[in-house]
Amino acid sequence: MTTTTLIKNGVVIDTEPEPVVLGRADVRVEDGVIAEVGPDLPGVPGAEVIDATGRIVLPGFVDTHRHTWQAAIRAVAPDVDFPGYMRRIVGELSVRYRPEDVHIGNLAGALECLDTGVTTLLDWSHIQRSPDHTDAAVLALRESGVRAVFGYCHGGDTAGLAGATRRVRELLPDASGLVTMALAARGPEIAGEEHALAEWRLAEELGLPVTSHLGHSPDGAGAGLTFLESNGLLAVPTTFVHALHYTDEEFKRIAGSGGSVSLAPVDEMNLAMGYPATGRARAAGVPTGLGADTVVCAPGDMFSLMRTIHLLERGRPDGAGLGFTTRDALRMATIEGAEVLGMSDVIGSLRPGKQADLVLLRTDALGMSAAHDPIGAVVLNADTASVDTVLVAGRVVKRGGQLLHHDLATILTTLADSAAAVVGT
Repeated sequence: MTTTTLIKNGVVIDTEPEPVVLGRADVRVEDGVIAEVGPDLPGVPGAEVIDATGRIVLPGFVDTHRHTWQAAIRAVAPDVDFPGYMRRIVGELSVRYRPEDVHIGNLAGALECLDTGVTTLLDWSHIQRSPDHTDAAVLALRESGVRAVFGYCHGGDTAGLAGATRRVRELLPDASGLVTMALAARGPEIAGEEHALAEWRLAEELGLPVTSHLGHSPDGAGAGLTFLESNGLLAVPTTFVHALHYTDEEFKRIAGSGGSVSLAPVDEMNLAMGYPATGRARAAGVPTGLGADTVVCAPGDMFSLMRTIHLLERGRPDGAGLGFTTRDALRMATIEGAEVLGMSDVIGSLRPGKQADLVLLRTDALGMSAAHDPIGAVVLNADTASVDTVLVAGRVVKRGGQLLHHDLATILTTLADSAAAVVGT
């Protein structure tokens, strides 16, 4: 029996091939899949009807890089630089994490995504201190109801890499569920060439895409890219996280390899890593998405990221970014983010046949009312309070401004207890 949901009378924004306002229209969802988009769609007997009057309807946001487990240490290092982050978070706090801390961090972090309209995230998980830590992270993603790519990062030596990664692959063997897998590689700039070689070759063997912090160092960016190319490793779909220090010619090489880029603009600026290369990467033809990265020193919502990337690109000192528009920012947060994750045939737009990952934003507030350009309003005016309703694969996970399916009071209490245990306050 077909389950039908009809979203009526919203101002609809689609994003493929480019963001466009369709005007007042309806969206029909059947068995979790977008079936039709258009004005005045006929009613369907037995359908659930969601009245979107006074709402903007658009595809759910896609976060292409987030260390989700860090939800319990939010703002623990708001003014730190990158070396300070490595010392405080990776060196001091991560070693205190128990499996239960990973579970509640991932669960709360994933629910934060849903609450703010992020329906898909790449969870770059470098808290794999034991198999129990890994199991806790995956379980939390599944419990949350978010669509997620679990980026498994093996923090140990090369000898243990293959066995540990194969174990996770057995937990997430294919793309049939909401939670799938990528290999989060430490890469040549962090772990060295020998370890990177083992990571990419293992990813190829297991049929996994790779996501890795690449190009974040001005000294190692070019050499790391050349290493990957010379060893034929870029035949594996690879996301270059941060990608701050590549030349225009190097971005063209990344584009030619089929690679993609994930930018975390707030984090990159706050940690003094470098100025996001948004326009240069996209001009070279590299699909480029956005990521919150870490809430220890950055916000966790896509509205902040879209505004920041729009501001930074248009405000480039050379004036070369003035062609970047709010439509570009929204594209990066939706369909282009889906391209980065290799999921553009599944999510990221309202094309019939795609999964119904949808967000309804309120316009009946002073900060969103009387907006002449709905796309401009989404990027420049909307915030987390605007998120009224969220669907993942057609399932309503937030309605009327409230998350469903979870005991939030208990989750928040458990998160606070975890924070006290990890940070010691």
